[in-house]
Amino acid sequence: MDIGGRVPFPDMLPAEERAAFVQLGTRCHYTAGDVLIREGDHEQELIVLHQGVTKVTGRLDGDRVSLMDIRIGGDIVGEVAAVDSGPRSATVTACGVVAATVISPDELEPFLLAYPEGGRALRRWLGGQLRRSDRRRLEFGGYPAPVRLARVLVELAVLYGRQDRNSTVRIDVNLSQSEFAALTGAKTRTVRKALADLRKDGIVTTGCRQTYVRDLPRLRKAARL
Repeated sequence: MDIGGRVPFPDMLPAEERAAFVQLGTRCHYTAGDVLIREGDHEQELIVLHQGVTKVTGRLDGDRVSLMDIRIGGDIVGEVAAVDSGPRSATVTACGVVAATVISPDELEPFLLAYPEGGRALRRWLGGQLRRSDRRRLEFGGYPAPVRLARVLVELAVLYGRQDRNSTVRIDVNLSQSEFAALTGAKTRTVRKALADLRKDGIVTTGCRQTYVRDLPRLRKAARL
């Protein structure tokens, strides 16, 4: 499980391409609950996140919604529709204040034609997301739910955490137990019990949709990393 190598998308571009890329688009700001992208829509803008946290959700059957991923500053969203011109495959919602740049197809396509390295970077990003999804599917079948939860918590701590006093890591993504269950591929009651066990062992503490990792090495051990 490789969770330490996250690179912001603009940093994947060579210097010349990056300088041209950051000139594209329109700067936008969102507040909690604002929808950046809606599943099924046919817009094809690429959105570059600069600051803040977003949730990626999809509908499974009827009105049931599942949390698929989390994206933060440095990530891009809407990349699939921007590449294949199909409908949006998921909804992206701001979890708080989000600063982003929205790049229209009329700007993105000439950029990709003029700077082939930009297109290669976009394909590498898509490939990385696909590998991440494949890894999670394998983990769902290969590990019990408590281990999957521990692995999700390690990933969140490494990618989105902020270190407080005494080496405690505060995960700056407010997730409910049902959202943890969706990311873990488990039932909510199973996640509730697994979190209770981690709290009992002094590895994490939770409350008011906040999660604190008190002992990251022991959490990694629980995650079999």
